[in-house]
Parts: sequence; structure tokens; C-alpha cells
Amino acid sequence: MRKLNVLAASSMAALLAGAAAAEPQVEVLHWWTSGGEAKSVAVLQQEFAERGGTWTDMPVAGGGGDAAMTALRARVLSGNAPTAVQLKGPAIQEWYEEGVLSDISDVAEAQGWSEVLPEAIAGHMKCEGAWCAAPVNVHRVDWIWANAKVLEDAGIEMPTTWEAFNAAAQTLQEAGVVPLAHGGQAWQDATLFEVVALSLGGPEFYKAALVDLDPEALKSDQMKAVFDQMRTLRGFVDDNFSGREWNLATAMVINGEAGFQIMGDWAKGEFAAAGKTPGEDFLCASAPGEGFLYNVDSFAMFEVDGEDRVAGQKLLAELIMGPTFQETFNLNKGSIPARTDVSLDKFDSCAHTSSEEMQASADGGSLLPSYAHGMALRGAQAGAITDVVTAHFNSEMSSDEAVQMLADAVANSM
Repeated sequence: MRKLNVLAASSMAALLAGAAAAEPQVEVLHWWTSGGEAKSVAVLQQEFAERGGTWTDMPVAGGGGDAAMTALRARVLSGNAPTAVQLKGPAIQEWYEEGVLSDISDVAEAQGWSEVLPEAIAGHMKCEGAWCAAPVNVHRVDWIWANAKVLEDAGIEMPTTWEAFNAAAQTLQEAGVVPLAHGGQAWQDATLFEVVALSLGGPEFYKAALVDLDPEALKSDQMKAVFDQMRTLRGFVDDNFSGREWNLATAMVINGEAGFQIMGDWAKGEFAAAGKTPGEDFLCASAPGEGFLYNVDSFAMFEVDGEDRVAGQKLLAELIMGPTFQETFNLNKGSIPARTDVSLDKFDSCAHTSSEEMQASADGGSLLPSYAHGMALRGAQAGAITDVVTAHFNSEMSSDEAVQMLADAVANSM
């Protein structure tokens, strides 16, 4: 990628000079509250402080961000929006349509964001052609994590098919180990569901069903097979899963209480925070089949009054997209940089696999947005799907009933 030219650098210098004069201030709403996540956001706080800014933290617990979005809406309706908000996918566009987002194109153009971001990622950050959000990373959602010693003791290899996964889980269950660490929260159920849908059905099926919302795909025999596998997975979860946070499920794998977890690569941040080494203490593998489900963390900037807060937004956007922060943050978080020009020399084997498979999926047309993590669908449609998925996972509902309920729920949400 080309380096910023002298004019761009001069423009950035002018922007930052203005920011310094205004004593940048930000209030940042986010849901990074687990160990690895908190360590990651602390890096950004430190950089902001080192540049003379004042950071007011507004963390709202809950890995899926639902509670954070409730808090955000209350703030916006009261006329007191936070300076910056962790936001992503279609939700960025929804808030833009309400007329409450700021334009940060001056920062993006001065830094040359278009030159260092993949086209698909950049598209999520723009509102009618203007930059309104800054990407922090690219998460892969469709990962399987495992405790290396638990698998070794049970004589199990990392599974590469669902048949092999089910057999391995059965072996662990018979040995008295929880096969699948899972938290009984709607977004976690949805994560499991979309991973199975892509893995079993393939990229074309996933796109038709969970991006395009094609009624035929939603009612297909393939979708029934997805719910069948979900029912099988439910049998591998322990009885105390209800309401468990995702990072506590990850801790079960770290501590050897469970064999596997199916979760995005933010889970790797928890392994790293616990001092665990990939390939030795834990194993990572993409879910069986083709494709790559992405989830991009980003910050949208909301319309605010006052030179200090505007300056804070510009400085925050500049720091988020800085190569140093992109490297440091993603080393802590478990994801890979959104910028394509950041070296991966310091990253582990899981990150290298993620980067290589993302590029291959982009080239092959199987790089797909996560529905469960707000990248593919707007809230009403995503919520309709997740309601059915959770209802099925927590009942004895048949796959036939689930498929019909799914098609009806999506139709009613349009």
C-alpha cells in the first residue's frame, strides 16, 4: 500500500494541531468488559491520554452489545449522545438515517483510509459516501477452540467435520468432561447457529438464507439439517449454561472443564490474557467447510457540541486507524488488523490462518458478514431469526417446526 503523501501528512498535521488546541475530550460507549477486551480498550485509552486527551469510559456489559444499544438510544433521545460509540454493520446506517452521526471524512482522507482498508470493510464505514465510522479490527466468527490437554488425554484430534466433532464430543461426555462450553444468551445461540449454517450449507446457502433472506432457503431441507445439528449440540452443553457470559464459557476451556467452544476469535484474547499459548495449551481451527464469517468492530462518531468534543472525535478516529494501535490492539483482542498494511510478524498462528483464509475467501466470493453480530441484517430481521433459534435451542421444538417458525418470523419482520 502507498504511504501517505506529503499533502495528506500536512492535512493530518493541521487537523491534529486543531485538536491539540481544543484539548480533546471523548465519552466512549462500548461493551468491551471481559479480561481480554478490557485490556484492549485500555491501550486506546492510554494512547488518547498520551496525546493530551481526556477519556470518559462508558462500558456496558454484555458481549452482544444489546444492553449497550439500549443505553445508547436513551442517551440520544435525551439529546446527550456519547462522543463515540462501538457500532457496526447496518446499525451504522440506521443511526445515520436518524441524522445523528458526524462526518469524519477529513481524518479518513488525510490518513488515506481508502488505500489501506479492504473494499468490503470500507463500505461498512461510509454513510452515503462520507466516512462516519472507524474500523478497529476484523474478527472471524466461525472458529472452534479446544483445550489441547483435554483432547490429548481423550485421544481426540481437532475435528474437521461435524461427524467428527459429534463423535469427539460424545467421547468427552462419556469421560465426564463438558464437551461444549456455551453461554445461554441469545447472541451466543445465534453465533452457534450461523456457524453451523455456513459450515453445513456452504457460502451460497448462508448468503441466500441469512443475508438475502430467501424464503426457499429458510424453509429448505438444508435448514432443517442445520436445526438438527443444533439439537445435537444442545445435548453436549452442560445444565448450568443459562445466562453464562461468553468469556466464562471460554474460561471453562482454559481450565480444562470443557473440551470445545464455538466462538469468534475474541475468545483468543481470553486465552492470551490467561497466558496460554496456541498450539500448546489450546487449539484453534476454522469450522468445517468453506467460507469466512466476519465481524468488524468499529466506532461511529455522533453529532456533539463543543470544540473539545469534536477535537476528541478526530483524535480518536486518527488513533483507531493508526498502524501502531491496530497492531497492539489486535494482539490483545485476538482479531486481525482492519488495515491490510500492518505486519503480522508478532501475531500467532491462529491470526495468520485467519488472515490467509480471509484473503482466500475474499478472492473466492465466500467472505460473508455475520448476521449474529450485526454485520448482515438490520435489527428487526436479525432479531426475528435469533428469537426462533433461541426458542428451538431451549425447548424440544422439532426441526420442522423451527424451519416453519423461522420463515414466518422473517416474513413478519419485513
